[in-house]
Amino acid sequence: MRKTFASPSLDNLVDLACRDGVDIRPTLLRVLTDLYVQKPSHSTDEEVQYVELALGLVDTVDEATRMAVAARLAQYPAAPASVLSRLAGLALPSTITSADSNAPHHLTEEFFAAAAAERRLILTNLDAVASSAQCHIPQDTVARLERAALQHNTAEFCRLVERALRIGTRLAARVVNDASGEPIVIVAKALGMTSAVLQRILLMLNPQIGRSVARVYDLSRLFEEITRQAAEHMISIWRQADPPRPPHHEPLYWDDQHRSARGQATSTGFRIARRRDALPARNRSTEG
Repeated sequence: MRKTFASPSLDNLVDLACRDGVDIRPTLLRVLTDLYVQKPSHSTDEEVQYVELALGLVDTVDEATRMAVAARLAQYPAAPASVLSRLAGLALPSTITSADSNAPHHLTEEFFAAAAAERRLILTNLDAVASSAQCHIPQDTVARLERAALQHNTAEFCRLVERALRIGTRLAARVVNDASGEPIVIVAKALGMTSAVLQRILLMLNPQIGRSVARVYDLSRLFEEITRQAAEHMISIWRQADPPRPPHHEPLYWDDQHRSARGQATSTGFRIARRRDALPARNRSTEG
């Protein structure tokens, strides 16, 4: 059964978005729109979900946010007519003529800049735009990740995340060292971890998270709320934003060529010296 954004659910979403006097609806609308235009086409259900959410939020956000959303949808050939109609009064920037090739990087930065509540809203509603994908990983990856966390080996954990997710080194470190913890939840969901394994990793890997039982509980609840499809979609965006670098061959010694040259020179000199020593004394003096 699909997740829907009917009016009661949207009301709850808006209430959460305005909690504690911090209005995070602009960020939510921007990010969900960025995610929506990342997928070339959508099913009827996906279309309905995005339209319901966007129409419920577009009238509640500031003009700058509406302008940004309108600009993003203007680049998308299959943008929903109803949402475009609601935004019709906005003047779009004339300089935008093609799709933004930097969208994955932009979306990644927006996610990491978001507060915990904003991240939760994004991830729990990501099904509206998520595409089907699966992470294919070695069977022992989860066990190795848990072992690295229990040993407090952050460097090894980063290396395993980088290889399993096929993302760049810098982004892998950002995922692992994030003080809020949602990126680790995304990794755990995409890699098929159990809740118990995730909790052990959260407790042992990052002291900023592990020292707060309440935070570990909140992240465990988020893990249960989001779908694997949503987690995989977010990882695919990270992969586009910071792809892994191709392996770069380095010689065993940085000065291999110099060593080789020195070796040849030494060997040649040694042969000359031996030849000179083998000469009769009278010839040796005349040769010098």
